[in-house]
Amino acid sequence: MNTPRSREGNMIRYLVYLIFFIMVALTDNLALRSSAISIWHVILFLIVAAMCSLFYVYRFKREQRFFDLSYNSAWTSCYKQTLILSVAVALIRIGVSYLQLYQGAPASGLQMAYMQHSSNLLYWFVMLANGIVLPVLEEYLCSGFLFNYWFRNEKKAVAYFGILCSGLLYAVLTFQFAPIIFTANLLLGMIFAWSYLSTQTLWLPLYLAVLNGVLTVITITI
Repeated sequence: MNTPRSREGNMIRYLVYLIFFIMVALTDNLALRSSAISIWHVILFLIVAAMCSLFYVYRFKREQRFFDLSYNSAWTSCYKQTLILSVAVALIRIGVSYLQLYQGAPASGLQMAYMQHSSNLLYWFVMLANGIVLPVLEEYLCSGFLFNYWFRNEKKAVAYFGILCSGLLYAVLTFQFAPIIFTANLLLGMIFAWSYLSTQTLWLPLYLAVLNGVLTVITITI
């Protein structure tokens, strides 16, 4: 129970991490759904998000020592891979925006919330919360902890199944269930998971997730 190799312990730990994430998501939703964003909503989000982020980082670093990495490459050395994946993420995000603007695809919940009471404060809050903080926390859940706990086997079939599960979890945690948006998030989540497995470092999926988050905010506010 005391190490990440315990299935029972992993289940309990993962549920705790998930509850922390839901708390952050709820404070984000509280700010977005209010008739006008309040500085107190922002402060509440920052406090809960900071607690969750510090907890995730501490636990992830602590648990890494239990796993032997057969391959570990700095993502900054994979320039070609990073560039290709960055372009892929940007194209998917632009493609979704095109379908929404010109093909009648439904707007996301985030878009509708922003359009109801847009303001400068709300824009920067959305950029911070939905463009940076939530994508980072999602990757700790969907790539870092998920693969460390449940998909450590080096067989290709296990890796492919893990990538699919990671993509599905990422799509669910974005809480955007319109078919086109959910499908795009599923694909993005699978890309992030593959980047984690290919580099054995969380930095690349974190970068890609933040890139997607920032582009998402930009495309819904222009």
